[in-house]
Amino acid sequence: MDIVEFVVRDHVAYITLNRPEAMNALNPELRHALSECWDQVETDDEIWLAVVTGAGDRAFCAGMDLKHRAREVDADEAQRKAWADMQAQAVPLNTRWHFPKPVIAKVNGFALGGGLELALSCDIIVAAEHAEVGLPEPRRGLIAGGVGVHRLPRQMGMKAAMGYLLTGRHMTAQRAYELGLVNEVVAKEDLDACVDAWVADILRCAPLAVRATKEAVMKGLDTTLSEAFERPYDAETIRANSQDAIEGPKAFAEKRTPNWQGR
Repeated sequence: MDIVEFVVRDHVAYITLNRPEAMNALNPELRHALSECWDQVETDDEIWLAVVTGAGDRAFCAGMDLKHRAREVDADEAQRKAWADMQAQAVPLNTRWHFPKPVIAKVNGFALGGGLELALSCDIIVAAEHAEVGLPEPRRGLIAGGVGVHRLPRQMGMKAAMGYLLTGRHMTAQRAYELGLVNEVVAKEDLDACVDAWVADILRCAPLAVRATKEAVMKGLDTTLSEAFERPYDAETIRANSQDAIEGPKAFAEKRTPNWQGR
């Protein structure tokens, strides 16, 4: 059984963390396999967006595999080196600062520690109403070092974020929605349909326009408002000179659905 399921259908990559027996916790093998998935999403022009979730309905991802961390102490040198090499080669979504394509997190259960950090690095989060999220690292003598300590206050506000960061408390999906961390909360049985609706709406847009929008937003946040407006964006240059930039207005004038090509 693959540790990550990766399926591409109708320009959408569906990525499933497949360790349900461990609540989809991140061990070196899973981190490495996920990195390869992100490489493919980023480089394959036929993939326009991605959806990431966890197998089962208990957990999206429970974060770092602490049981595996404990086993590392007793592993032989060769095994420790193999795991270290996997870690060194893996580039998580968390630190792909300007990932070009939209990613939706389908949070189907617990998203804790590194699991929440993965969701925070996505563009849209849709959660089942039974899901819980949090960064409990301080309760384990750790910190949310996968960019969680930086992303949480930027995405939900300083005081609310500090309340969770300094206590390790969990929050319900509904509370995460109220704080602006989650886009939509639905019943467990409606989660797939809800995510499909978000996917369909993104696919109605020109893929190059979506990428240009995402690049402008994310890179613009690193600067002042005036600098963000004035700076050039590579993805926007590509969009402005694309066939899709011609197709959009033409389809509107002809009162038909655009036929996006992604070029």
